[in-house]
Amino acid sequence: MICLQETRANPEQIEDRVYHPRQFYNIYHPAERRGYSGVAIYTRREPDQLIEGFTRAGGGGKGWREFDTEGRYVEARFGKLSVVSLYAPSGSSHDDRQAAKFRFLDLFMPLLRKFRRKRREYILCGDWNIAHKKIDLKNWRSNQKKSGFLPEERAWMDKLLGPAGYVDAFRRVNQKEDQYTWWSNRGRAYDNNVGWRIDYQIVTPGIGETVTKAKVYRRKRFSDHAPLTIDYDYDG
Repeated sequence: MICLQETRANPEQIEDRVYHPRQFYNIYHPAERRGYSGVAIYTRREPDQLIEGFTRAGGGGKGWREFDTEGRYVEARFGKLSVVSLYAPSGSSHDDRQAAKFRFLDLFMPLLRKFRRKRREYILCGDWNIAHKKIDLKNWRSNQKKSGFLPEERAWMDKLLGPAGYVDAFRRVNQKEDQYTWWSNRGRAYDNNVGWRIDYQIVTPGIGETVTKAKVYRRKRFSDHAPLTIDYDYDG
């Protein structure tokens, strides 16, 4: 299964067969704003159910409208397993966007806790736009006041991977340093591996127990992000 984020494509832009390979069931959830955000899932098995947007996933209140219009959440259900492609907001471009990011985090934590009360397993794949610990970015000292490594953001991740009961699937089996998934396009960040680990597969504990292998694919470069691949021995 493949989860994509920031697809930036409207349906009429992806009608070509190349975007709909025959061996996959293709799920696209675009933003209302043209050329912005968007998520997708490619799966070899047709899902039992599709859920587009945080509100339909169980998010309550009017606050989700802001983020549902941006195409940031799509969920495919297979029996008792949910696979989510998630694109969390970035706050790096402007103070207004950082404020939106904090609004998102405030809304998302109760929804994540709600997921944990269900009799389902979750794999939430995507760009979370937060480096959790010092090991997760190269120049952590100089980035402590920058979006993506702010104390408030890191504390939110502490809560997610602590009291909220989720598991960082990558770190379950790979504790190596210098494992990054995003590099700035400025300078030679990619060549020098001056990066950030901001892409995760966050999972419920039952799935976490089945992780067998995790790595960042760097043989070829496709964008400023690198694919994160994780193998699970899950037969549920």
